[in-house]
Amino acid sequence: MTWTSSMSSGYSSLEEEESEEFFFTARTSFFRRPPGKSRAAPQDVQKEREPHVYLSKEEVKEKIQSYNSSVTDKLKMTLNANGIYTGFIKVQMELCRPITVQSSQSQGRCAPSSQETAFYLPEGCVNTLHISSTNTVREVIEALLKKFFVADNPAKFALYKRCHKEDQVYTCKLSDREHPLYLRLVAGPRTEMLSFVLREHETGEVMWEAFSIPELQNFLRILDKEESDQLQLLKNRYAAYRGKLEEALRGVLKPG
Repeated sequence: MTWTSSMSSGYSSLEEEESEEFFFTARTSFFRRPPGKSRAAPQDVQKEREPHVYLSKEEVKEKIQSYNSSVTDKLKMTLNANGIYTGFIKVQMELCRPITVQSSQSQGRCAPSSQETAFYLPEGCVNTLHISSTNTVREVIEALLKKFFVADNPAKFALYKRCHKEDQVYTCKLSDREHPLYLRLVAGPRTEMLSFVLREHETGEVMWEAFSIPELQNFLRILDKEESDQLQLLKNRYAAYRGKLEEALRGVLKPG
């Protein structure tokens, strides 16, 4: 399985272990967003999961030929002699909460590392993965987190498919055993017909017991910084009001 990582789009490979990754802290609040404003994307409507239709080898071959004839970004599919096909999917990262990232030097250690840091992924982060028809949703999620050196439990995340129909945006949470490349093949290459989105599980309230101690400590540091920033903004606002009031008083008390 190979993949791309970028803030908009691009390509790299899981086999290229020396590739660099960049992370940026978000300027948005750590706290949960108000209902109805949790995501910047258009309002999604949950869609019932469609039944899986199994294709014969000949049908797969025909669909791949049709798919490749419609591709405009050179990300074509390839059918192997054993019937397994490979291709590309793009995954948009829509994460509301920060992720805990390990430095490359701390990989493989059993004990929690002091080099773990919490980051917000920037909005619009899209990753292009090169996968096979045998790769499942769970494997795709694990590959994404591994490439980003994310220490969070993969069970915290879910992969959704999103499609547009009649000016409405529909989303459906995919089961761990579904095969994203098959869905891409059936839908065709147009992202308007089908796109993939990685999100946290929609569990309502935050399940703090699911986070490790280093993660919680990082969250506290983020909260401390946000509190400090908000206090400074409040002080500046009142200082401006005070200055205007004092100026007005000087004008009233000025000897005529």
